[in-house]
Amino acid sequence: LVGFMGTGKTTVGRAVAHRIGFKCVDSDHEIERRAGRPVAEIFAKDGEAAFRALERRFVEEGHAPDRLVVACGGGLVVQPGMLERLATKGVVVCLHASIETILARTARHSRSRPLLNVEDPDARARALYAEREPIYRSAGTVILTDSRKMSEIAAHVVRVWRRESEEFARRSAAGGS
Repeated sequence: LVGFMGTGKTTVGRAVAHRIGFKCVDSDHEIERRAGRPVAEIFAKDGEAAFRALERRFVEEGHAPDRLVVACGGGLVVQPGMLERLATKGVVVCLHASIETILARTARHSRSRPLLNVEDPDARARALYAEREPIYRSAGTVILTDSRKMSEIAAHVVRVWRRESEEFARRSAAGGS
């Protein structure tokens, strides 16, 4: 699952994994666990580039190859080549929400989100959203999460996964993507 911060990737990922009997992993949480420190600290001490390198390593070698739902950090998919790499790993589904919904969902936690830990988090979120939205919209099937029940979103993701996993399996068996 990919998408901007606050679109529900982790929550939806857990619900989807439960429905289909998979495990769910959040890339940010896994990176924190392995680094032994929070994402905010990695950003503050090592910089964004170092964190992005940890994300890339996570995608390449940081999780089981199958029976796994991965909730990717919001910036993971916008790195050059990452969307294509993710598409070789499994079905990519993008969760999307309006900027108003995202601002409401992230307002309580902006200090724990390194990219929003600035003087004007709303302006920063709007700028990032405008910059990243075209990439997210090209990242697999897009599912809107505004004003929808979690169960409805999870069911939609499962339907997309079932449909697209067959095509993914055919491409993988043929040796191409």
